[in-house]
Amino acid sequence: MQSDLFGQANLEVEGGRFALQNPQLLRVALGPDVLSVKGAMVAYQGQVRFDHEKAGSVGKLLKKVLTSEDVPLMRVSGQGEVFFANEAGYVYVVELTGDGISVNGRNLLAFDAALSWDINRVQGAGMMAGGLFNTTVSGTGPVALCTVGAPVVLDCSQQPTYVDVQACVAWSANLVPQVVSSMNMKSLLRGGTGEAFQYAFHGPGFVVVQPSEWAPVTQGQSKGGSGGIIGDLFS
Repeated sequence: MQSDLFGQANLEVEGGRFALQNPQLLRVALGPDVLSVKGAMVAYQGQVRFDHEKAGSVGKLLKKVLTSEDVPLMRVSGQGEVFFANEAGYVYVVELTGDGISVNGRNLLAFDAALSWDINRVQGAGMMAGGLFNTTVSGTGPVALCTVGAPVVLDCSQQPTYVDVQACVAWSANLVPQVVSSMNMKSLLRGGTGEAFQYAFHGPGFVVVQPSEWAPVTQGQSKGGSGGIIGDLFS
């Protein structure tokens, strides 16, 4: 049997714990456990186990129940290789070295289980802005992100940087963004601009922006589309 399908570019990559099989597919070699977003596994080889990952604390549990930043995680353990992807999005691996990154839950793919994670409210994000929350991952180890389209990384240290809240993928955990509104009475009377809220960044660090905007998630709604508050109580 012969085909370009069997070319070297499509064969499994070797080496590395978190490695890109291709720009849209992540390969993880197990040993230490990995946490990933539920539904992100597309294939695996070897003896691998998948278990629901609980919130780990009452504080995290309440945040998951009461916010839209419901990141349904599973623990992946065993021996073998696991492949992760999310709707053919572009995958990027960030190696944390004792620092942290704040990630939109819908852009999170997988990370080393030894890393710490928590759900944090964005300062100034009130009810009109959707009560914005992000997932902060910190420590030493790899984090895999997934973007809709090829992203741009903006340096926030030189001048104020404003990013649409639904296009923002991640930012340096040391940055403290504010939520600002471009709405004014004149634009409201004329039907608005469609650009109501933005994150405002200024300081040493970066922000990652994708060329696509997520549809807003209703407060308390699970991103998985099922379970609701009752289901989240067991998360």
